[in-house]
Amino acid sequence: MAQQPSPPHPRLLRTGDRSGARRRLIVAAAVLALALSALAGAAGARDSRHAAGPTKGGTLKLLGTSDIFNLDTVSAYYTVSSLLERAFTRQLVSYPNAATFPASIKIVPDIATTVPTTGKGISADGKTYTFKLRSGVQWNSSPPRAVTAADFVLEFKMLCNPAAPNAAPGYFTSTIVGMKAYCDGFAKVKGTVPAIAAYVKAHPLAGVVAKDPQTLVFKLLSPAPDFLNILAMGFCSARPVEYMKYVPDSAQMRQHMLSDGPYAITKYVPTKSMTLDRNPAWSSTSDPLRKAYVDHIEITEGLSSTSVQQQLEAGTGDMEWDIQPPTQDLPRLISAKDKRLILGPAGPYFVATGYYIAMNEWTGPMKNKLVRQAVATAVNKNAIVQISGGPKVNSTTDQMILPGNTGYVPEFNAYPSNKGGGDPAGAKALLKKAGYPNGLAIKQLCSTSDPYPRICQSIQSSLNLAGFKVTIVPVTQSDFYGKYLTQPSTAKRGVWDIAPPGWIPDWFGNNGRSTLQPIMTNPGPGASDYSGYNSPVTTGLINKALTAPSQAAAAKLWSKANTQTMKDAATVPLNAQKWPVYHSSRVQGCNFFFFTLSCDPTNVWVQ
Repeated sequence: MAQQPSPPHPRLLRTGDRSGARRRLIVAAAVLALALSALAGAAGARDSRHAAGPTKGGTLKLLGTSDIFNLDTVSAYYTVSSLLERAFTRQLVSYPNAATFPASIKIVPDIATTVPTTGKGISADGKTYTFKLRSGVQWNSSPPRAVTAADFVLEFKMLCNPAAPNAAPGYFTSTIVGMKAYCDGFAKVKGTVPAIAAYVKAHPLAGVVAKDPQTLVFKLLSPAPDFLNILAMGFCSARPVEYMKYVPDSAQMRQHMLSDGPYAITKYVPTKSMTLDRNPAWSSTSDPLRKAYVDHIEITEGLSSTSVQQQLEAGTGDMEWDIQPPTQDLPRLISAKDKRLILGPAGPYFVATGYYIAMNEWTGPMKNKLVRQAVATAVNKNAIVQISGGPKVNSTTDQMILPGNTGYVPEFNAYPSNKGGGDPAGAKALLKKAGYPNGLAIKQLCSTSDPYPRICQSIQSSLNLAGFKVTIVPVTQSDFYGKYLTQPSTAKRGVWDIAPPGWIPDWFGNNGRSTLQPIMTNPGPGASDYSGYNSPVTTGLINKALTAPSQAAAAKLWSKANTQTMKDAATVPLNAQKWPVYHSSRVQGCNFFFFTLSCDPTNVWVQ
């Protein structure tokens, strides 16, 4: 999901986010033992004026720092992408804009008329899913035309295109009949319009079939209780045939985006701005999830996080685009009980792996497991917690899967000498054992968006104490993921050795695979396995978990896979966090929406 703005991808998170990746974890209060109760009134409150009721019209102004780095739904894997996709794309099933976190993570119908269940859309063996599409859903083509089952088939056939491939291919190749063979063949095709079109036309996808214009059938390799959650991702949007005229996610395609949602992208100036206006082909009667109160959505990029915060407080902007409130402002906002601040989700939940350290195993010193273990032993996680807003907002963690999620192992720490503050002496011993008795020079890739520079400087400081000699390589937020982490060719040139992205699980509940499969398997162009980690042991455990006879059996395997990745030091998880969301006083109806790590832009209104 997932990536974040200023951290994730995955889904990534946004700036101040943690990427990676369109990127979610339920954390029990007893397990976390954090003082969350004080936040309920201070930051979870919403503006009392919500009671006045929704009003239509006006312009919603989003402010941020960077451009989106994937706009095509098959490759977009960033929480900012999810925010944008909510407005102009639709899926078979999705999530509701709800006042509570538990309600907001439940699958509900979108273009599908109903959510299928066993005996009513799902076969008795759990391997066939049949969806009926609702009528009245249209593309804003000229003239408008109905969205059909064939539009969904096209999206799935384009997921592994060679030009802009999907960032979590394992979700599909390990689940849908014929997907792996189809994708293996597609990977050998040139990334040109004629070659892509020829392959798509000549190769059917056995596991995704349009039975008729209103009926879509999926055939699975084995039962997958989380398949509906996968279908709710932006990857699984309907796709208009007009996109076949362009190289996927190319500059040309980005200027010709179509919409089946309430808003359409009418103007896009790369790195500067984006405008969405009402889609005249959209009908509220065909959309149970999006009220579409505002008439226009304007996105302005190129600002600093400080400037964004100032404008939101002043009311000259409405919502954050790709950032969070500056962490240094959080204590002030919380103590003032500013009702424009929401720490989501409310209650005893955390939602993201704020930051983790990805380590380049494609080339260089991080190929050595002892060196990676030295990083895990040395890093000061407590400092990251403080930079990220303090213990009221986040906590240290020693696993990529966080409390409350399938596969979490209570009290597990593969490097117990590091209890949060780092162990320089222990790390030096590991470096010496690895063949670096005089230390090791490494390069840390770092986004220039706040608070990344401070996060990177903290990591640099703690690793330097342990004998590393860290040089920071600054890049823009969009390049951090789009040109570096998701491109193995860059990693193979040794441009970076470590980097601190972030992660949010793509769904909650039965979500064992929503962290480990994207981050720990299938390394390659566009993928979220930035490190190039590719362990046969871990992959074997994940494959067994995906075909386990019960959820209980699967949970045990996810736990084993989770601990195996930590023993391998595949990554170094640093902190788990709640998600600060800030909006202007004009914005009404803002519930914390985990799918976008923000308000739902299609369900807020402005005064």
